[in-house]
Amino acid sequence: MAEWVASQRFRTPSGAELAYVEAGEGSDVVVLLHGFPSTSRLWREVGPALEGSFQVIAPDLLGYGASDQPDNAPLDPRAQASYVGDLIASFEPERLAVVGHDIGGLVAQFLALDGPRIDVLALLDTDAFDLWPIEGLKMLQNAEPEQEEPGFVGDVVDLAFDLGTTKKDALTAEDLQAFREQFARDEPSAKAFFRAVHAIDGIGLAGRDDELAALDVPALLVWGEDDPYVGVEIADRLVDTLARPALVTLPGVGHFTPLEAADVVAPLLEQFLATHIQGRGHEHGPEHAHQTEGPIMVTLERHGPA
Repeated sequence: MAEWVASQRFRTPSGAELAYVEAGEGSDVVVLLHGFPSTSRLWREVGPALEGSFQVIAPDLLGYGASDQPDNAPLDPRAQASYVGDLIASFEPERLAVVGHDIGGLVAQFLALDGPRIDVLALLDTDAFDLWPIEGLKMLQNAEPEQEEPGFVGDVVDLAFDLGTTKKDALTAEDLQAFREQFARDEPSAKAFFRAVHAIDGIGLAGRDDELAALDVPALLVWGEDDPYVGVEIADRLVDTLARPALVTLPGVGHFTPLEAADVVAPLLEQFLATHIQGRGHEHGPEHAHQTEGPIMVTLERHGPA
């Protein structure tokens, strides 16, 4: 298994470059999109579980991680969808699945609505509708100029993961350092952090419920029941809106499900994608056993009362 590092580069029409992880092979492409304030490292456990069956692409969104941090290119989710769409087109996928977490889920929705044909959509603890940005981001958008410095930014990133994570041991010291370092290594990266914050503008999905409902694609929704940022009620509304949803809620899990519950998310996502992209049924036996201890406890239904 190759190291999960965004070492590939793609130049966008804006002139800025996306860094991305490329793993696996084949004509069936799965794109993994991280959110704020993470990077493609968010998928370090999930991505390798998919590369045996699919070609997996996990970009650092523009302004994040190892991608360029331009001061003159739009970074809002609509623009990010355009950049990622160009990256996807360069692979000429036969079948395409897009998986998004947090604002990566916004990018995934814009791709599904306005971008290339998508065969499967998966949204994990994502923003949606007119319910973003969340209050914490609005507070950051009102920060004073003197707060745009590495020390403050590093503290904010640390706090975001501390408050958003229930299973603290799921995030290694290396994870936290990587997520922190992308924005807190120096003054320019701290400025890039605030450009990313201000780009999460809440524009583009409000009033598009009918368009979402018209998407005739299987949609897997995975939510941590203890997510303090994007509550399960958003998943419920997506269930009511999307044409072909399946909701999985994870007890005792917070916002960062791809890391906190990788032992559940990885096999669940692999099976869902294999079923709906490759037509594979549920497989059993030692060669397909998930590497988890005990049963996988999930809820495949609407959360809470109807």
